[in-house]
Amino acid sequence: MSNRVVEGRMVTPKRLAELVEGEAPLEAEAIEDAERDCPECGENVISVGYMPSVTEFVTAYKCQECSWSETDR
Repeated sequence: MSNRVVEGRMVTPKRLAELVEGEAPLEAEAIEDAERDCPECGENVISVGYMPSVTEFVTAYKCQECSWSETDR
């Protein structure tokens, strides 16, 4: 698993998914660079794939510097 710094704190893939989702996921994949810039502050965006439930897979995108995030739902 790859940990990353997000808003000044080191986070795991599960913690990153929890920041975006609002609750802990069942499983989470490794954090990756999303190769895009944040629409709010222009900084780097990272992504994580996770399962919030047994039947759903979501990809979340989160800025490393500000609170902006979105999912592919």
